[in-house]
Amino acid sequence: MTTADTPSAPFTELVNLASRLLGAGVVATNEDTFADAENLLVAKPAEFRPHTFGHKGQIMDGWESKRRRGVSADQPHPTDQDHDWAIVRLGAGGVVRGLVVDTAHFTGNYPESASVEAASVPGHPSPEEVADAEWTTLVPRTPLQGDTAHEFAVEDANRYTHIRLNIFPDGGVARLRVHGEVLPDPRELDGLTFDLAAQEYGGVAEAASDRYFSSPHNLNAPGRASVMGEGWETRRRRDKANDWVQIALAGGGEALAAEVDTTHFVANAPGWADLVGFDASTGADPADGEWFEILPRTRLQPDTRHRFRLDAGRPVTHVRINVHPDGGLARLRLTGRLTEAGRAALALRWFNAVPAAEAAAALTEAGLTADEAAALTAARPLADQAAAAGAVAALRPADGPDGEHSSRRRSAVWRLLAA
Repeated sequence: MTTADTPSAPFTELVNLASRLLGAGVVATNEDTFADAENLLVAKPAEFRPHTFGHKGQIMDGWESKRRRGVSADQPHPTDQDHDWAIVRLGAGGVVRGLVVDTAHFTGNYPESASVEAASVPGHPSPEEVADAEWTTLVPRTPLQGDTAHEFAVEDANRYTHIRLNIFPDGGVARLRVHGEVLPDPRELDGLTFDLAAQEYGGVAEAASDRYFSSPHNLNAPGRASVMGEGWETRRRRDKANDWVQIALAGGGEALAAEVDTTHFVANAPGWADLVGFDASTGADPADGEWFEILPRTRLQPDTRHRFRLDAGRPVTHVRINVHPDGGLARLRLTGRLTEAGRAALALRWFNAVPAAEAAAALTEAGLTADEAAALTAARPLADQAAAAGAVAALRPADGPDGEHSSRRRSAVWRLLAA
């Protein structure tokens, strides 16, 4: 068994929040004369074809700025603080656990050093609004090497929506990867049915029996697979067991329908599959607890999108798809809706992770005064629903001349944090 959240697992096993598939994009850069900053987000590894020249010089697969110069013939070199930068909107807001700054194929033209900052700007901000945001350093200015994938672990539990890569003083970077955990705004999911297993909402393929040919993270990736290699495929089994993938859902929910997609798997689709679920909302561990059936073992066809209605009922926080005996799947979708407990747990995670200014703004929008919002924000982290209830109740006594208004405000905030 291999898991993404064990101490020995690298952060690169987590979702790339800067994936174009999730919706990431470069929203601004000060300079990309030689090569477009959008190349930073290309999914495939960087390539190099020598002696391929365009009208600006050797064509490089990455982001490359022009050479910086000083202010005069007496000062021909840029200052130590002169630098170029590119701002990336993450495809999904989340907690960053690590970054990769890859200078592949940049050998005589890579930056001397780089730093990485992050910001949280909700909604759909303009590039100017993002540039003026409050930025937090995730990776301090650090020397770089040419033709090297630099990995930087990040110790920051806050949720961010944008990343700024700074290079000193200029040069080229091939790729930028931002690995972490998707953490959606719970208000955007209220009242909706959606794919509980999807990466874009926080679903994680956290364990798999086999990943020989391709990654189990492909199972809940955005969109449809365009080729077989964009799915999950196991080696051929020579024993009597079966293969499986375990997915932690975006939150505790009620599963209403499943799609088991074998598109492009023609000669290597599984013969059968079943789905089992687990409810960890009570504190039980999926590794030790009892799983229950969601979809009984069902015959699969090659190169087919199989859709199944599920019996609604027991809440589920994790699912495991078992394929019999082996083979490949393109995608797994699990349509459902958050339970009240699932929504409350997601709301607390989100509220504890957003920057203080954003948390306070959400509270004032819910009906608190600025002082009340600041007090409740300062009480973070709220460990559980009991702690949240206590913090909300402590905002202002319910009796007295303002008792009714105070009660209404507490109810509004409770709806934000719990239901």
